[in-house]
Amino acid sequence: MSRENIKRVHELFSEFQLGQDDQNKNTAKLRFTGVEGQDVYNITAPFTSANKIIIAGRVEPRDKENSIVIFFEEIEGVWTPIPCAPTFELQDPFVTFIQNELIFGGVKIKEVGRKLVWKTVFFRGSDIFNLVEFFQGPSGMKDIRLCDLDNGKIAVFTRPQGEIGGRGTVGYVEVYQLENLTAEVIESAALIDNMFHPLDWGGVNEAHILPNGDIGVLAHGAYYKNDQIGQERHYYATSFIYNPALRQFRDYKIIASRNQFEKGPAKRENLEDVIFSSGLSQCDGKTILYAGVSDTEAHWIEIKDPFYTERK
Repeated sequence: MSRENIKRVHELFSEFQLGQDDQNKNTAKLRFTGVEGQDVYNITAPFTSANKIIIAGRVEPRDKENSIVIFFEEIEGVWTPIPCAPTFELQDPFVTFIQNELIFGGVKIKEVGRKLVWKTVFFRGSDIFNLVEFFQGPSGMKDIRLCDLDNGKIAVFTRPQGEIGGRGTVGYVEVYQLENLTAEVIESAALIDNMFHPLDWGGVNEAHILPNGDIGVLAHGAYYKNDQIGQERHYYATSFIYNPALRQFRDYKIIASRNQFEKGPAKRENLEDVIFSSGLSQCDGKTILYAGVSDTEAHWIEIKDPFYTERK
């Protein structure tokens, strides 16, 4: 299939809207304290470490993008910084567990001349208090994510942009152990064909091994208004299922959009229709999507489990 014939993100959104029986979803904003009036957004889903239920969040002033990542725990309904926990000068934190070891990461920003250059940085450890940096991805690449596989290998999703990857697409490669992660391995990842039109883009936010050995992938899809860089951005939470044996994906779809969440401020006008797919949580038979909203707030929303048929 020619990339020009791939279904556009705005077409997927139209299909998603038609399939919504009830726009009044069970949703709420997360409340934070101890951040001196700064915004907290692009969080992780809650995870367990050091005998605590934790969220990592991007914390920054409304008019800047110099952020730090703080670990929070919930106390009486309010997410509060964990005393003595480390903080990191990163954006967009993420967590996973590889062979039962905590893997934490985020995006490191560096100003080079008048340009910003970013890398995805990874840390590992027994818990949040014992994290050690072990890998930095290639310059200019966000959205590198890892997942354990049934065969003992580690799945690696990448997100190249530019000459390879256009505005941003997804690549896939496998390694035997974390020590095998190198920039060269990341750059060798094969692109997943036929997912994004050349004027759209997306990436992986979280990956989970499913009972049948496939990978349930939480992701995002996006485009610019009128397809013009710098105009209003439209970001949606998406999902797909990836078969690592066949190296094929299926069931790529939108699972949540900004208009389903509570109203709130945006960092800039062109970021009003943006949600950042932070993570999925299964709780009491419900599927909860955590998300950064309009680059200012963190929300959750109850959705249909996008991987339900594969979990059965």
